[in-house]
Amino acid sequence: MDGQGRKHRILMVSDFFFPNFGGVESHIYYLSQCLLKLGHKVVVMTHAYGTRSGVRYVTGGLKVYYVPWKPFLMQNTLPTLFLTFPIVRTILIREKISVMHGHQAFSTLCHEALMHARTMGYKVVFTDHSLYGFADAGSIHMNKVLQFTLADIDLAICVSHTSKENTVLRSGISPQKVFMVPNAVDTAMFTPSPERLSCDEIVIVVISRLVYRKGADLLVEVIPEVCRLFPKVRFVVGGDGPKRVRLEEMREKFSLQDRVEMLGAVPHAQVRSVLISGHIFLNSSLTEAFCIAILEAASCGLLTVSTRVGGVPEVLPDDMIVLAEPSPEDMVQAVKKAIDMLPGIDPQVMHLRMKRLYSWDDVAKRTEIVYDRAMQSPRTDLLERLPRYLTCGAWAGKLFCLVMIINYLLWCLLEYLQPTEDIEEVPDTRPVHARLESVDECETQGKGN
Repeated sequence: MDGQGRKHRILMVSDFFFPNFGGVESHIYYLSQCLLKLGHKVVVMTHAYGTRSGVRYVTGGLKVYYVPWKPFLMQNTLPTLFLTFPIVRTILIREKISVMHGHQAFSTLCHEALMHARTMGYKVVFTDHSLYGFADAGSIHMNKVLQFTLADIDLAICVSHTSKENTVLRSGISPQKVFMVPNAVDTAMFTPSPERLSCDEIVIVVISRLVYRKGADLLVEVIPEVCRLFPKVRFVVGGDGPKRVRLEEMREKFSLQDRVEMLGAVPHAQVRSVLISGHIFLNSSLTEAFCIAILEAASCGLLTVSTRVGGVPEVLPDDMIVLAEPSPEDMVQAVKKAIDMLPGIDPQVMHLRMKRLYSWDDVAKRTEIVYDRAMQSPRTDLLERLPRYLTCGAWAGKLFCLVMIINYLLWCLLEYLQPTEDIEEVPDTRPVHARLESVDECETQGKGN
């Protein structure tokens, strides 16, 4: 069935998925679950995590391929360009995939899988979850890789308008090919505490990876000053990372052991219990495309104080968040303003507003439209695609063309060694959601008879 109402077979690809926790992992999981409810087939491909290797099924019948590659750096697999082609090709054919959806700009598995899928003529969509600069060596390298991947892509998705502008500038992709689909929050999981907390002691919660880009160094300067100005304020810090040592040193230096609680890494299932113990959520990120953590905190009824960076100003209405420049002085003033606002904050009302504002079902329906548009894009052969790579730079363009030609020849070799018809296709099984609905219908009909 073509056009609107088409049911897709989607392969989600990223180095970042459960059991690892983060914004990208949550996005892929919740989006996949909602797409399954809409009747689409969804399969996830990621690398092995510890002993978790092979094919696994998670909630709702979501099938996950944990391919047997170990992470090389920061949960990324070692870039190999061509070695991933055989297994990517096998999964695409076995699962009868129609659309490949890659996630995150610094996932090497995502970039390689998208390249192989385009070589085989599949429709591909890419979602960018992060913001990058233009000046430092790491960003320059990453932007060139992104330019290569997005040179020959059907459509792209960004999680905020700021992220869309950033991606268009970094990659040179046409703005008409980029859609803005925000993140969301599972409001059923993140609910406020049944009893309203007393304001006799104000608890400020921080849950974040303790790394430079998440503003851990900023926290080191902000926390002692807030504790000095407000004797009734206490901090709860959840998260781990290389900057945790600096926070521990700060706590020792200013003798704040009784006012700054360090929880370490917090499992996602326990995030709500940490959030509802506080009044204010503090986000000190130096760069952020969207920030799902802010949505989770607001859904639990916490007033948010955040740095005014990236797509954060787009996330919440002005009366639910206090924004500040990423400087210690401005952050301290923002915390002071938030403390003054606390008496007028009703966590239950805030939760109901979040329920209306953000829904994963809405995100899935908007992503479904992107898939429909991608399927309508014209099919192109190698000779039509190569000129797109030549626009990536005088030398880089020629190098990218060479890579794609080698990839095409490798595909021909794989087709010769193992023809498509020799790869057994997986029988279709109905998602758990659909099976439960069928059972309910049968029971209803039985009662009617």
